[in-house]
Amino acid sequence: MAQEMLREANTMASKSNDVEISRAVVEIKSAIDRIKEQAANVE
Repeated sequence: MAQEMLREANTMASKSNDVEISRAVVEIKSAIDRIKEQAANVE
């Protein structure tokens, strides 16, 4: 699930020419990485 969210975030970033969207995508990707870490800790 997290991998798919990362793919979608990358798609948004690649299709956008807006700096604000690019910044938001960086924050989104950071949050997804934290989710991945938490999921790994549960396993």
